[in-house]
Amino acid sequence: MTTTNITQAQPSIPTTTGVFAILTSKPGVTREQILSIIPNEVRETVKLYLDGRIREWYSHARGVIFLLDSKDVEDARALMDSLPLAKENLMDYQYIPVGPLTPLRFLIAQASEKH
Repeated sequence: MTTTNITQAQPSIPTTTGVFAILTSKPGVTREQILSIIPNEVRETVKLYLDGRIREWYSHARGVIFLLDSKDVEDARALMDSLPLAKENLMDYQYIPVGPLTPLRFLIAQASEKH
């Protein structure tokens, strides 16, 4: 019976291929404050979309979620900091780096060991 050294089969640190940026209005920020900035915010986010930096965008109860074409959180933060709502300090931000499913690499490694 052969045993596989699991440390050899484990893939390296996952590659980041995008970053979710979750924007939520700060406590105490009024709808009117945000609406006064929205025309400029929409123009700037559309530019980022057309440049391929925003892949997808969604709304949620108190803000928006962007899937950014970013290799790391620092790049994503720089993109978001360039937008009007960030410049006015009206939003809180959460960043979640994402990438390919790491277990898939392990499955491929196992399959190639069998052949």
